[in-house]
Amino acid sequence: MSTVKESVDVEVPVRMAYNQWTHFAEFPNFMEGVEEVRQLDARHNHWITSMGGARREFDTEIVDQLPDDRITWRTIGGDTRQRGSVRFQRLDDAHTRVELTMDVDPTGVAEKGADMLGVIDRRVKGDLHRFKDFIERRGGESGAWRGRIRPEDPGSLA
Repeated sequence: MSTVKESVDVEVPVRMAYNQWTHFAEFPNFMEGVEEVRQLDARHNHWITSMGGARREFDTEIVDQLPDDRITWRTIGGDTRQRGSVRFQRLDDAHTRVELTMDVDPTGVAEKGADMLGVIDRRVKGDLHRFKDFIERRGGESGAWRGRIRPEDPGSLA
């Protein structure tokens, strides 16, 4: 498994950055290779992605979510394996640090090659910078979900 860790400082309050991130349907607007994210319920999302010509569909489960602080997830079922966390750190009233950490287990020749060449690292870094541009340009979040999801088994978190 490869670990990717990136952060970006955005010029919006922490509440706005967090709220926008919880609007998963907007991910294709700033995440390269993400074609669709459909929220199934408070904990589950269905993803359609493409990387190096490999199209994948998979589901994720949010295992921990605390408004204005963090969202932690893992894939469930399927052949895509990853887990991660995005954290939101208030820097001041108008600035937030968004830090994304992901453990990715690439499957297939194309994804393993992309990982070895650092494509996944560069993609995540680019996604965060596109998120910065997206939220700062908007001037406000396009949606939000502020519920609390607690881990069912704290020992299973990344």
